[in-house]
Amino acid sequence: MTKENIIFIGNKPATAYVMACVTQFNNEAKTIVLKARGRAISRTVDVAEILCKRFMKDIVKVTNIQISTEQLENSEGNVLNLSAIEITISKI
Repeated sequence: MTKENIIFIGNKPATAYVMACVTQFNNEAKTIVLKARGRAISRTVDVAEILCKRFMKDIVKVTNIQISTEQLENSEGNVLNLSAIEITISKI
């Protein structure tokens, strides 16, 4: 897995990330990983669903989903628990 095959999901519209995924697959990527934390998790699920059920139906599928909790320290020195997700999508 190269860094080019990892797409970090943030605040952009879901369609922007879907197009980034389509571009990766058109550039011969066999597998990509969508990564997100916190509030971007729901957008990540939306991107995976849109990609697999509309844009690249019968071409790609979700092959793995991993969830975790990351601990981050804020500016005040407090430790925060932040949910994270990784969704692996592969060509069929």
